[in-house]
Amino acid sequence: MLYIFDMGNVIIDIDFRRVLAVWSNLSGTPLAVLAPKFALGEAFEKHECGQITDAEFAEILCDEMEVSLSFEQFSEGWNAIFVGVRQEVIALMNKLREQGHRVVVLSNTNNLHFKYWPQQYPEVTTSADHLYLSQDLGIRKPNQDIFKYLLEKEGVAAEQAVFFDDVLENVEAAKRLGFNAIHVSGRDTIPDYFKAHDFSPLTVT
Repeated sequence: MLYIFDMGNVIIDIDFRRVLAVWSNLSGTPLAVLAPKFALGEAFEKHECGQITDAEFAEILCDEMEVSLSFEQFSEGWNAIFVGVRQEVIALMNKLREQGHRVVVLSNTNNLHFKYWPQQYPEVTTSADHLYLSQDLGIRKPNQDIFKYLLEKEGVAAEQAVFFDDVLENVEAAKRLGFNAIHVSGRDTIPDYFKAHDFSPLTVT
C-alpha cells in the first residue's frame, strides 16, 4: 500500500495564532486590530505554488495587514506557526516502511517554511520515502492534478493509496479520485485508524 500524509496538523501541529502573536508583538499592533486583516488569500496560494518569492509574499501580507515588519521579523512570525511533531505519527510512518509499505508526504507548503521545518524537525524527512510539496510542483491541494501527479510518479492506482489530511476539502477531492481518504480531525484519528484496521504491529506504546 501507499500511505500519504499531509504535514500541518497531521505530522506537525501548527497554529496560525502563534504567527499573529509574534507579528503583533514585533509591530506594536494590537492583536485585535491585526487579526481581522489577516487572510490566506491569493498571495498565500501563489506562494504555496512557488509563483511569488518569499520577499514578495511578505510585502503583500504586510501591506494587507497594514503593519511595518522587516523581512526577518515577518519570517520569525511566519515560522512561529510550528508547534511540534506528533511523534506517534512519526512512529507509525517508520513502522509502515519497515513492513514494506511506501510512505510519502503530500503538503501545501512554501519556501519560507521549507527553509525552517526540515532543520527543526528532521524526523519528518527521514520517516518518508518522498516529499511531494506544492511549492515544487506548482499545484496545491485540493486541485486534483496534484493527486494524479502523485499516483503517476508512485505507479499505483488510487485504490491502493491511503491519504490522511486535516482539510476536509482535500479529503473529498481525493475521494472523488478513488483514494481511501481519511479526514484527520484530531491527534487520535491516525492511531485510531490503524487500531480499527487491526494493524497490531503498529501499536504505539
